[in-house]
Amino acid sequence: MTSNDGNIDRETVRDFGEEWRRFDQSGVTRPEMERMFGEYFAVFPWDALPAHAEGFDAGCGSGRWAALMAPRVGRLHCLDASETALAVARSQLSHLGNVDFTEAPIDAMPLADNSQDFGYSLGVLHHLPDPAAGLAACVRKLKPGAPMQVYIYYAFDNKPLWFAVLWRVSDWIRRAVSKAPFAVKSVLAEIFAALIYWPLARGARFAERRGRNVANWPLSAYRWRSYYSIRTDALDRFGTRLEHRLTRAQITAMMEKAGLRDIRFSDAVPFWCASGRKI
Repeated sequence: MTSNDGNIDRETVRDFGEEWRRFDQSGVTRPEMERMFGEYFAVFPWDALPAHAEGFDAGCGSGRWAALMAPRVGRLHCLDASETALAVARSQLSHLGNVDFTEAPIDAMPLADNSQDFGYSLGVLHHLPDPAAGLAACVRKLKPGAPMQVYIYYAFDNKPLWFAVLWRVSDWIRRAVSKAPFAVKSVLAEIFAALIYWPLARGARFAERRGRNVANWPLSAYRWRSYYSIRTDALDRFGTRLEHRLTRAQITAMMEKAGLRDIRFSDAVPFWCASGRKI
């Protein structure tokens, strides 16, 4: 269901604007950012892009993905519903001449239908009141055959039951913390990063180096990430009021309904990253 404002939750948008102002990603090294970019775009069909491709970043946030996408394409439209986030993106991407910035929610992107050579929306659709409607709005902007890349929170459908139960406990905490003023939840997120994320992540790295399989180790995906990234994602996780989690099957059905084919999923973290091409 969408609100009277459209397919957008204003409080969530405001919180993300504050998050990106606090963590503009300037503390992430280039190698770390490139590694994360490679994970999120692991199944993106780069060979499907024409020369000087024009596309969009739907929900660009700080512009961290655009910084690595823009040099690969002809024109990149960065769109976000948060004016605060766009200000951060403009500052971070000021050295790139092929990027433009537009404040707009996903269901009101001022791009012509059937006009774009590619699109992506990473970590955004699951924060909309209606993720399926958001994806459909993105796909409408694509030319036939153009690829769309998404990252949507998974519903632990590839994890054991105990893992999902553990997450459920953390989600009760998120629901309470996310309602607090931004300054309060920022402090709490810093505590979670220091006392939960960091020890578990570094514990997973220690165990892996000793030959352990850490695929189901909580927060093992952060075992190689910097403390700056851990702090960012702790705030992202516990400071966000609205989130959906979908199974791989649900995401597949949503992508097909939106008009995508040739759907491919990455079988590596983060889950789920998927690409499809417009029919």
